[in-house]
Amino acid sequence: MKPPALKPGDLIGVIAPASPVPEERRERALQTLRRFGYRVKVGASVQEQHGYFSGTDEVRARDVNEMFADPEVRAIMCIRGGYGSQRLLDRIDYAMIRKNPKIFVGYSDITSLHLALWKKAGLITFHGPMVGELEHVSEEEEMAWAVLFRQLSDPQPLGEYPDTGRTLCFTITPGRATGRLVGGNLCLLAASMGTPYELDTTGKILFIEEVGEEPYRIDRMLTQLRLAGKLEQAAGILFTDFHDCNAANPERSLTLREVLEEIVRPLGVPAYFGFQAGHTKPNLALPIGIQAYLDAGEGTLMLLEGCVQAN
Repeated sequence: MKPPALKPGDLIGVIAPASPVPEERRERALQTLRRFGYRVKVGASVQEQHGYFSGTDEVRARDVNEMFADPEVRAIMCIRGGYGSQRLLDRIDYAMIRKNPKIFVGYSDITSLHLALWKKAGLITFHGPMVGELEHVSEEEEMAWAVLFRQLSDPQPLGEYPDTGRTLCFTITPGRATGRLVGGNLCLLAASMGTPYELDTTGKILFIEEVGEEPYRIDRMLTQLRLAGKLEQAAGILFTDFHDCNAANPERSLTLREVLEEIVRPLGVPAYFGFQAGHTKPNLALPIGIQAYLDAGEGTLMLLEGCVQAN
């Protein structure tokens, strides 16, 4: 299901399904969102804290359900990731959400909710920038927000993503692929294995992003996905630039590139490394469930359809 397009002046619900954001930073970010020309409804979870969570599981899950149920709310944006979204998955009212499709945006730990909303409700969602990052917006981030709001407001296909001038990129396996775009943070993709929310990659373009993990840990998680058939079943694989994923002791480690080439290349699936999404700048929004085209030899990604319904 494609959610209805977002218009200037629409009401955006802001929630914190995972970890909290300090009040001062939170308020500056919310003010920036309002200056974009939207009204804002702040969920209870945004203003609460329960250890490393932004409120209890009950509070955070209720925010998700109530924002989808509220007829005035046109889009739901997460304020940050952290940890905690996975604990909410069996508390979400997916039947209600199927009747109330809305824009849903976030990344990192929010991957768990993207997986569940796609698997249980068939909803197109957006792996993209979060509200807490609006506290300070760089020129690179302005590009990311422009790409996101284009996807949220224009029913026409985005087409090919803009060139960001990235340099740390390479082809793992050349080739071209077409399929629905699915994926998210590697840790959360691995954590979904064996649950009702496990990702189906068959015939899909699988995108994978990560930050701050050593090559051996990436090796372990990718091996888990490989043994589960998730990599081989994909039509194509798109890796982000995996920011800060270097070995603490390089002389005793494989490089990240060696890990990817040893695990992914033998599968023969078109695969490319270096797309700028997730924990990087700019964080280009990737719509989950939309038909896309990947050219792993050229390192280009194209969206073949619009992400939202015309109003």
